[in-house]
Amino acid sequence: MMMKTAVMTTAMLIASSASSAPPVVVKSKPVEYKIGDQPFEGLYVYPQARANKLPGVLLVHNWLGISDETKRQAERMAKLGLAVFAVDVYGKGIRAKGPKDAMPLAEKYKSNRKLFRERLLRGLEVLREQKEVDPKKTVGAGYCFGGTGVIELARAGADVQAVVSFHGGLDSPNPADGKNIKARVIALQGADDPLVKPADITAFQDEMRANHVDWQMTVYGGAVHGFTDMSAGSDVKTGMAYDPKADKRSFEVFTDLINDLFPSR
Repeated sequence: MMMKTAVMTTAMLIASSASSAPPVVVKSKPVEYKIGDQPFEGLYVYPQARANKLPGVLLVHNWLGISDETKRQAERMAKLGLAVFAVDVYGKGIRAKGPKDAMPLAEKYKSNRKLFRERLLRGLEVLREQKEVDPKKTVGAGYCFGGTGVIELARAGADVQAVVSFHGGLDSPNPADGKNIKARVIALQGADDPLVKPADITAFQDEMRANHVDWQMTVYGGAVHGFTDMSAGSDVKTGMAYDPKADKRSFEVFTDLINDLFPSR
């Protein structure tokens, strides 16, 4: 009985210590870089007080480009003890004000996967160049358009440990490219997402299976497209809406992955 009490007391002390740990303070700054002559401006977010090299996350923005939502997601990832670089797919100063502007911007890359991959691979280089980053410990994560992007990053054969797609497009235009995938692939989808067709889901799964990829898919009941985006509103009838439960649960999947890959950071 005394042994059991001592174990419980120790566990309570550990839990209390963890819960009373000071919050992680993060810093953010723009990072400019070029591809050829074209300028780009990504966003770099990282924990302020860390002496050791950190695992890095290449974060791919949604179809609006780098925005306040991108920064919000980058900050909560950085608070896990990660250095996060939000790659600029579109180019410096090229940002969408709304869906009308975003549609042609996103379509340019969805219809040209080679160009999409080039932009992402350059962003991965920039992430690894940051002094706080351990270049051997990297993952990709993306939202909507960016969710499509991180799967393309994997298909490009990028040397990252994993990619996580939050409500991304899952079509498989070149299924044979699955043979290039080295990373674990995680797709987090809304069960009622009208923008991701059943045929796309089937094509994605077939590609993963045919190429023996280490993959998983989690589907959130009742969730539609954009379920992590607080600015998406709450009307599921529009096909895009924030879902706090799906947001929380999907980020827990991401957190579990990071704890599995980089337990000591």
